[in-house]
Amino acid sequence: MMIDLMPVRTDRPSRLARPWSPLLLAVCIAASGAPALAQFSLGDAPSVSPRIPGVPSLSTDLKLQGQQTTADYIVAVVNQEPITHTDVDKRVGRIMESAGRNPNARLPPPDALRQQVLEALIDEKVQLQYAKTTGMNVSDAEVDDAVANIASQNQISLQELRQRMRADGLDYDRYRNSLREQMLLERVRAREVNARIQISDSELDAFNAQAAAAGRDTDLNLAHILIAVPEGASADKVRQLAAKAEALRERAVAGVNFAQLVKDNTDDTGTRDNGGTFGMRPASRLPELFTDAVKDLKVGQVSKVVRSGAGFHVLKLIERENAGKASYTQQRARHILLRTTPQMSIKAARDRMMNIRKEIVGGQASFAQMARQNSEDGSATRGGDLGWAAPGQFVPEFEQALLALQPGQVSEPVVTRFGVHLIQLIERREVQLTDQQKREAARSVLREQRFESTYEDWARELRAAAFVDMRDAP
Repeated sequence: MMIDLMPVRTDRPSRLARPWSPLLLAVCIAASGAPALAQFSLGDAPSVSPRIPGVPSLSTDLKLQGQQTTADYIVAVVNQEPITHTDVDKRVGRIMESAGRNPNARLPPPDALRQQVLEALIDEKVQLQYAKTTGMNVSDAEVDDAVANIASQNQISLQELRQRMRADGLDYDRYRNSLREQMLLERVRAREVNARIQISDSELDAFNAQAAAAGRDTDLNLAHILIAVPEGASADKVRQLAAKAEALRERAVAGVNFAQLVKDNTDDTGTRDNGGTFGMRPASRLPELFTDAVKDLKVGQVSKVVRSGAGFHVLKLIERENAGKASYTQQRARHILLRTTPQMSIKAARDRMMNIRKEIVGGQASFAQMARQNSEDGSATRGGDLGWAAPGQFVPEFEQALLALQPGQVSEPVVTRFGVHLIQLIERREVQLTDQQKREAARSVLREQRFESTYEDWARELRAAAFVDMRDAP
């Protein structure tokens, strides 16, 4: 089994084209008044788009000492710190490996790629040096949390992660240092760049006025099950497929987990692994057939079966945001958390959670009762009730599982960096933004729009003030 050693990035809002989206990652979290529990996500500042497309991480010198390597030499010196030929090779190797897994990746010619990699390494070293000289650091505890997150994403314990890294010839201590540098880079970029971005009240007023004048579209997040109809299918075959779609719709309406129905039945391979969701997008970018089918639905409801040129679709409305009315969807949920420890492995916690789920679904105990008896989270005394939460408030694994539920439904065990969760969706509601929240949302959008160009200016200035000695190959 291959281990994904890079942490999942959750610091960059994914729907920047919509004026209220950043609110979901910032303003609403503060406004909700929810406690800082284990499953909650702490939003960071926007990250910088990497200079090498598709490679947001640092190069990682992980191989164990003592293993044979090719002859090395210095290719650049940055304020007395060297960058070696091997440093560049390792980064290039990571990029090519990543590109090999992505059929749409397009890399520059080899010489141009190596030069871009070298420039990126120089910028990173300059920025890391600046961060350290200004007193910034990343504590051991923060690195521990990052490593624990990576282990949970791979659904293994920390001990198993270290064992597998050792078996693959990777040095755990070097890996921790690489993560520390990545976190320090993101931290110094956020601090320095955000301090340079100033947004006036008049700019906020102009942005909100422009958004209102544009009459912005309602944004929808739909999930679907596709039952494909082969070209030239007979009338009998079409009737059979229509009946299959209707049966799936009835099961979804009855409360069967929609994501599981998608996984087991859909013919759309592009959305099969993410619960059938298309992601939040303007209604104008969705087929009119779909928007008509869900226009009268409440969030969480399932449409009638609709027919397109591809086949039959069962649609579920996951989220709705009306930018003109400035509304968004909140969710209220309960959860049970079992924390993993050296004595409680992920597998053991999952097995125990499956038994808890069986009792709840079987009617032998209520969710709230089992939460009070078993949960290791601060919400246990409230029966696991997390209160109302806005999109982006939970860590990704938790939120994805929550979005797939209908009110009253209980999830399968969900693994996050905090442990193993069982989740029950209580209800959903649409909430209007206050004027102050609209202004904060506008500020977040404008800041995000200006972040990268401001970063480029800061990085250029920092680079210009550094001593960089480029060396020729021997």
